[in-house]
Amino acid sequence: MKLAYYIKNESLGPDTGVRSLLETLSAEGFSHYRVRCVEDVEAGTDALLSLGGDGTFLNASALAVRCSLPVLGVNFGRLGFLSDADPADVVRILAPGGSRIERRSLLELKASCPLPDSWPCALNEISVSRIGASMLGIDVHVGTTPLPTYWADGLLVATSSGSTAYSLSVGGPICTPDTGVFIIAPISPHNLNVRPLIVPQTVTVAISLRSRDCEAVLTLDNRSYTVGSGLELEVRLADKCLERICPAESNFFNALRSRLLWGADVRNSPDVLHE
Repeated sequence: MKLAYYIKNESLGPDTGVRSLLETLSAEGFSHYRVRCVEDVEAGTDALLSLGGDGTFLNASALAVRCSLPVLGVNFGRLGFLSDADPADVVRILAPGGSRIERRSLLELKASCPLPDSWPCALNEISVSRIGASMLGIDVHVGTTPLPTYWADGLLVATSSGSTAYSLSVGGPICTPDTGVFIIAPISPHNLNVRPLIVPQTVTVAISLRSRDCEAVLTLDNRSYTVGSGLELEVRLADKCLERICPAESNFFNALRSRLLWGADVRNSPDVLHE
């Protein structure tokens, strides 16, 4: 099997754990080489390894989708929700029967102004947020239907994958990766009766901004740009999807418990129950 690997954090290059993994892969008959961009990907490559944390995985996923490669996230970071493979398990996961493929939806952005980045897609979320002290007025249409104007620090549109990322921090719901929905969630709304909204991922979400400031921040996953506050956006489901390599035994609900401490309650601790 021919593998490409991606490292975002250069300090990981000489990391003994990374070196050990690459040496093990070579000893097991895997060929491998490093990539930094799409042009580095060689013909005949079977899969991409993302070596780092979830931020690295977001960068690697953009590369993987453009090259039609499945990607395995190997955790050398902290949280490791998307990068959930332990380095010691990589050979086992890549062996026949050791993995399965998850297909994750992507958001695609169409903006009224050109962006420096040619990749218009996001795995987790696309958001707009204020850059100054004034809140934003955010007008949203779901298909042809207008929603009430949001007055807030910003707004995000997240995929099911993104439900455990930024959307979670602003009070959005947790969705299983195969749910097939978008989450529209305001960021710090100046309104007591505004809540996140779930819509089918088949719709187009149109967004326009009003602000006293002349600029705002547009973010696609971990890529941010300063844009004019008169920006108009259309967010829709991308034609392509991400193929994520998962350990065969992986389970979304177990990951919620172990990585995000979902449902953790001191009252359920055996030590507490026996006091």
